Amino acid sequence: MAKHLRTSSDYTIKTGTGASGSNSVIFDSKTTRVKGDLVVDGTNTVVDTASLTIEDPIIILSRNNSTPSDVDSGILVNRGAANNAAFYWNEGDDTFKAVTTSSDGTGTSIADTALAKIQAGEPAAASDVATKNYVDASAGSFTLNVAGDDSTAITVGSGQILQFVGGANISTAGSEPDTITIDLGQNLTNIESISSATSNANLTLASNGTGDVVINDTLTFSAAATTPSASAVTKIYNKTAGGGGTGLYFINSNISSGTEGELISKKKATALAIALG
Repeated sequence: MAKHLRTSSDYTIKTGTGASGSNSVIFDSKTTRVKGDLVVDGTNTVVDTASLTIEDPIIILSRNNSTPSDVDSGILVNRGAANNAAFYWNEGDDTFKAVTTSSDGTGTSIADTALAKIQAGEPAAASDVATKNYVDASAGSFTLNVAGDDSTAITVGSGQILQFVGGANISTAGSEPDTITIDLGQNLTNIESISSATSNANLTLASNGTGDVVINDTLTFSAAATTPSASAVTKIYNKTAGGGGTGLYFINSNISSGTEGELISKKKATALAIALG
């Protein structure tokens, strides 16, 4: 027959020395129902059931973690092998992680041994987790258009390599992880024209140290539109030939008070020497 035990105050069942002892209270029945709140103040709760059903839609882990501390929280799966599996919040990294682990769940941290794979459905919204298939398909349709100085567009498709090739006097070199070095050779060849970038600016050729600027071939002077202004340096220029018979003039503010002079040809010099006796 059914039996009921009612008390008007708290009711305690204690075996031996209680929580500090080694005795147990065993309920041996098909069903044990607690119709009020159940509070377990022990250090370990073990549920040996084949099926666990929980009505609560939100399960709170690390309930007494009232201040920020390095406590990992999550679900650990006992795999019965060297490494268990866990899906947990890593407090040190501030991220959720799926891993295999050497931890057994008795501490406050998870020791990762390797990252574990997570499978998900194909994404439909912008905030959905992307699958490898989705990323591969998206990357496969990627193209990059590149144009040079001549505006010719080059399409770089998936799996292709964009190569930087140096022209005359230019060399290129790539290095991991993300560097391309472009070098201009010290010895310039196949250069047909050098001009200054700014109107009326000087173009300076200078050697290093005591070296000279050497011209190995013909040096051609174009006709000067006007006589340049004199300064404390010697300027050489070409005009219509005068009494010197060369058309090659020079001017320097420290020579003849800055009056231009013409270089004399050998023929003119010989004639002048004969004329002067």
